[in-house]
Amino acid sequence: MTNRLITRIKKDPMLPVAILAALVSLIITPPSRDLLTAIDWHTLGILFMMLTVLEGFKQENLFGPLLRLGAGFTTMVSLSLFLIFGVFFTSMFVTNDVSLIIFVPLTILLFRSAGRERDILPVLTLENIAAIRGSLLMPFGSPQNLFLFERSGMSALRFILLMLPLCVSSGILLVLFVLVYFRKEKGQRIEAKNPDQPLAPEGRVRRITYICLFVMVLAVIVSRTGYWVASLVIFAVTILIVNRKLLRSVDYVLLVTFLCFFVFSSSIAANPSISTFLQKVVTGHEYVAVIALSQVISNVPASIVLYPFSENFAGLIYGADTAGLCSLIGSLASIINYRIYVREYPGGGKAFLKVFTLVSWLFFIIVVIPGYLLARYHVFG
Repeated sequence: MTNRLITRIKKDPMLPVAILAALVSLIITPPSRDLLTAIDWHTLGILFMMLTVLEGFKQENLFGPLLRLGAGFTTMVSLSLFLIFGVFFTSMFVTNDVSLIIFVPLTILLFRSAGRERDILPVLTLENIAAIRGSLLMPFGSPQNLFLFERSGMSALRFILLMLPLCVSSGILLVLFVLVYFRKEKGQRIEAKNPDQPLAPEGRVRRITYICLFVMVLAVIVSRTGYWVASLVIFAVTILIVNRKLLRSVDYVLLVTFLCFFVFSSSIAANPSISTFLQKVVTGHEYVAVIALSQVISNVPASIVLYPFSENFAGLIYGADTAGLCSLIGSLASIINYRIYVREYPGGGKAFLKVFTLVSWLFFIIVVIPGYLLARYHVFG
């Protein structure tokens, strides 16, 4: 029993950390009905639906077109740029976590087929950065953007113009990072075999159903409808009818990890002493404060907690969209990336953290000061 528990902790180290954090927070702030309503059930519901339907895509080989397109690139630079900027641009419209759920498994499949597994971790880290920095352009690119945009009262165009310098400069930096990493392979060709298989005729109904459900989930995300609970019920009933076995393959560990972090952040935010302290230290230091707090409770709850005490909206949102570069906890999208990787490579958590920390911190060091200066330039509430 003890050996089995140790094995589980080694395989999923974020889970016990999240559970411990949730338990400690409940001691600090006893559970209540308000705590239950403060948990981001919407994000959990969307994540469950997306994890389930994309697992269906994987089982039915519906990633075939993207795999064929990726297999057509003949150099590591071109293949890496295709995958990284696939994340970068899709994250603007379907949120950063969803873009990673789509592209990270594709990256692993394509790099394996090309015999370049050694390059998977650096490229996954750059995809993580691409998800964080690409999604910042749009009001609905990430949960913290959506929350702050709705409370700012500004137009969508003004919001996009505010975020454009960070987005464009990040895209340029990503290209430079790829070119530097593969600098010794200039002109060297690769052959990424197309790992997808022919579609089985008997799975036609499942494939059509999964595609329809995927479109429904994207519509729920983009429209920000208040009927997401109804959509979740429709989704679950449909899966039960079409292929209930699919529910066994869902990554429930990731869902529980997210739930624990939401419990932690909601409990901390509800504590009067902590709120009073934040009110004293945040005003005038929004950029630094949200980056620091995000390393404890992640950038989405940090944005929610700090918004009432902020006077500089630009500082708050620039900091929230930079915080995810510092640690896994800084952005919950990073935890998704980590979780997908360790499912494919059990025991690879330490290697992931090492590469993630090195590459992300290098990117963070380059962008953090310009972001701070821009935040000071765009001082408005």
